[in-house]
Amino acid sequence: MPDGLTYRAAGVDLEAARRAKQAIRALVDATRDQQTLSEMGSFAGLYAVPDGFRQPVLVSSADGVGTKVRVAFLADRHDTIGRDLVNHCVNDILVQGARPLFFLDYLASGKLHEHVVADVVRGVAYGCKDNGCVLLGGETAEMPDSYPAGEYDLAGFIVGIAERNRILSGERIRAGHVLVALASDGLHTNGYSLARRILFDSLELAPSDPFPGAQRTVADVLLDPHRSYLAALWPLVEQGRVRGLAHITGGGLEGNLPRVLPAGLGAWIERSSWEIPPVFRVIADAGKVSDAEMFRVFNMGIGMVAILAIEDVDAVLAALRAAGETAWRVGEVVAGDGVELR
Repeated sequence: MPDGLTYRAAGVDLEAARRAKQAIRALVDATRDQQTLSEMGSFAGLYAVPDGFRQPVLVSSADGVGTKVRVAFLADRHDTIGRDLVNHCVNDILVQGARPLFFLDYLASGKLHEHVVADVVRGVAYGCKDNGCVLLGGETAEMPDSYPAGEYDLAGFIVGIAERNRILSGERIRAGHVLVALASDGLHTNGYSLARRILFDSLELAPSDPFPGAQRTVADVLLDPHRSYLAALWPLVEQGRVRGLAHITGGGLEGNLPRVLPAGLGAWIERSSWEIPPVFRVIADAGKVSDAEMFRVFNMGIGMVAILAIEDVDAVLAALRAAGETAWRVGEVVAGDGVELR
């Protein structure tokens, strides 16, 4: 019927979706490696298990970037949010002793804007490339009436590989082992609901305004990408120097460090061993947020904690600093439970 309804009139533009997929093909293809057996556009991605493993174990994780996407909406900057997603997922399998093999993304919006899709997927592809990870597939969904205009949701799924006898299970951690902190790049992907409420509502700042006490804008500070620690830590994991790793995400040090400690072990953290970065001080002061709440919500400048035998500390610190990381001794594993901030 000439005057009948079309899918496009109902809110789904298949031609725009086709163009968007064509625009990102080169980005996706650039992440391929010799184990990649499928092409973009296949119904499923095919990936061969690499040679050289005696007892390979596949390690998987899925995550999003939380309400950090709302900062991207307000700033109309979408090229970093994909890196956040990849790096977060890479860190989550790294703490199990795994390196990434391939990644899949899911991007859903009420109306597909081709330039936004291209920017988001560009960030995902660059994140994959940086981490030696194949962008094996994904889904871009246009869902009218499901999302407000100009907004989207983003999720990622990662599969990595580990040698069974090198999995970081916590069984090699003992009382007396040393905690070494690796610095974060700002908020990473956690605490944005509180940070946005304080900065945008209480202080009435706009993304383009200068961040208090900084030479950068609010958007610049809040959209700093989540840091990947793979390049610096993976050689040390392979050498067996790392007894455990904790990715410091939502829940902070007190919520994440116990996740990798065996029963009967806790830890203490020396608060004076590092200076809290300014972004967290601004949020705390402007929102009158208690110290305990700040440490419960944010990473407070520590993105990863490595657990080491005391004889490995000096060599590991030297290797991390040579790899460009800011790293320092932050505490110790002790008998007991929980995490004490001293």
